[in-house]
Amino acid sequence: MIRMLLRVLVGLGCVVVVLLGSPGAGAHPMPGSKVVLDVRETAINAELLLPAGNLAEASGIDVNVKAVLSGEDAAGVAGYLREHVRPATVDGVPWAVEISEVRLGYADQTGAGSYKEVVAHAVLTPPPGADMRRFVLGYDAVVHKVVTHVAIVAVRQDWRAGRVDVDNDARQIGVVRVDAGSMTVPPLAVDLDDASAWRGFVGMVVLGGHHILEGTDHLLFLFTLLLPAVLIAKAGRWHPDNRPRRAIRHILAVTIAFTVGHSVALAVSALSRLEIPARPVETLIAATILVGGAHAIRPLFPGREAVVAGTFGLVHGMAFSFTLAELELSTSQLALSLLGFNLGIEAVQLLLVALALPPLLVLATTRAQPVLRVGSALLVIIAALGWVFDRLGVVNPIASAADQAGTTILPIITIAAAAALVVLAAQVLRRRLLTTSTGTAGVSG
Repeated sequence: MIRMLLRVLVGLGCVVVVLLGSPGAGAHPMPGSKVVLDVRETAINAELLLPAGNLAEASGIDVNVKAVLSGEDAAGVAGYLREHVRPATVDGVPWAVEISEVRLGYADQTGAGSYKEVVAHAVLTPPPGADMRRFVLGYDAVVHKVVTHVAIVAVRQDWRAGRVDVDNDARQIGVVRVDAGSMTVPPLAVDLDDASAWRGFVGMVVLGGHHILEGTDHLLFLFTLLLPAVLIAKAGRWHPDNRPRRAIRHILAVTIAFTVGHSVALAVSALSRLEIPARPVETLIAATILVGGAHAIRPLFPGREAVVAGTFGLVHGMAFSFTLAELELSTSQLALSLLGFNLGIEAVQLLLVALALPPLLVLATTRAQPVLRVGSALLVIIAALGWVFDRLGVVNPIASAADQAGTTILPIITIAAAAALVVLAAQVLRRRLLTTSTGTAGVSG
């Protein structure tokens, strides 16, 4: 009877402590741990983020007072985590666990500033033939000693579930905490069964669309090559030429050439899994924008915009492949992902090109056209120079401003297209009225 009473009192005490440590009761919520999962085809990569103070208390390894973990301390933390991260099949067969890359970092907590945390990477591999998408995660790191501690488990990447955007927030799937009644840490049942190759394909289509919308540099390069669609080069200068058929042929040629160029480079670099250094490629992309901007002011390669778009598209395609490389896809997933990613890029690209055509046609013969064209090209050149220096390691506010301006491209083009369509409709209506009035006058005469 006394033991049962003591258990009840301890349980109530734990509940009170948890409540006092909750965000609603205390001045600052206590930091918790995070287990972030990236689901691959044959294993699950996990990123473990643990508050250094709590980990030191639970493990006995004094990681909270150090700026950098020594090899001995990192090995000690890895050993501790191997004991407290225990995934298993639903039948209880243990998975293999490999802990690596243990380091110190800092995390920000809303309302409570930053705190030191230990970051470790783990690879969780199921036994042969086991269902990798349904398992039990036994996890009690820190929680087994600090009863008020909680660990949030979330999925960040899961190709078969359509979660492919590396910049998205992870989706929480459970919380690990002490059970106040039994004073144990129950394992977390994980079910990732709502998935298919179709979801992965659709996720890649959406990712491709987002990538081109957020890729300010890719869009600016394409638009600078589209400006001559309503112009013709004579004596080293641009002159208005708003013939719709010529403009459409020019735009289609440039768009198709750019598509072929970046699609070939994307497929070759992704499927061959080439490890291309990002900085030179990103710098070259900025250089292509610089050339495009200069061409919009004075014709550098008139009539050969499609050739230039295809050639420079090879460089842009290598940059697109960086996104796929981050997903660490298997060969079968990669082939389907290439198709979906490319379809997403092309769909949004064609939409933006279609929106850009009406304003170009309306402005072609107006007095404002040279001013707007040269002014826009100068802004593009300035942005490109900012990116060149930034990607060579010289941080500058121009590059940051250019990156942020990318979010305004779609709204601006949409508004301009709507206004241009109204103007074009008014011009057609005016011509019809003039034709009707002329015909009526001729009949009456």
